[in-house]
Amino acid sequence: MTQWVENPTGGRDRGPVAVARAWVEVLIRPRRFFERAIAPGDQAPGLVFAMVVVLVEEATRFALVPGAAPSFGSQPALSALLGLLLAALFVAPAVLHLTAALQTLLLMLVVPDRGGISETVQVIAYATAPCVFAGIPSPTVRVVCAAYGAVLFVVGLRAVHGTSTLRALLAGAIPASLVFGYAFRGFAALEDVVVWRASEVCLRIAELGFEACLPVA
Repeated sequence: MTQWVENPTGGRDRGPVAVARAWVEVLIRPRRFFERAIAPGDQAPGLVFAMVVVLVEEATRFALVPGAAPSFGSQPALSALLGLLLAALFVAPAVLHLTAALQTLLLMLVVPDRGGISETVQVIAYATAPCVFAGIPSPTVRVVCAAYGAVLFVVGLRAVHGTSTLRALLAGAIPASLVFGYAFRGFAALEDVVVWRASEVCLRIAELGFEACLPVA
């Protein structure tokens, strides 16, 4: 069950400065962050963190990608605002908790002695940190964001649940694919970066005009 603790021991501070500090820390010192900053039941800061990431990512996408923002009638600005609120306040928390529930079931299969679901919620939330840039209309940037987010996710599972890297990879593969591959569109971006043709596979970085191909049998 999801557990909330009014005065958790450890965990994160509240407020905008704390969110910014957590973002920097998880990006540059992820192992230390997950070992020290995750507390049982202390979901509120993690939930707010994930909501802020989604808000910034979607706002960037709406602003920079033509046609990305929803449009209802003749009120495009209001439609975009409603879309942002829907994504950040409803979709993000729902996806976060559903993914945590799935992750808990998978952890039960490979990690008998593990932390609780509240710790898993926090791991998923903070692992989204790189995806604050995923709204930039660049497949390369989105691939990097999604890949690093998946790495942070595995690091977090390993640290918080006291397991091995291999077990964290096995347990986290499907949830990481759902969050970073589909929700943050990492797989779609990867199709633009790694291009398979009939006789070759190419690495394409369109922003730099770079393309390198290798023949395949």
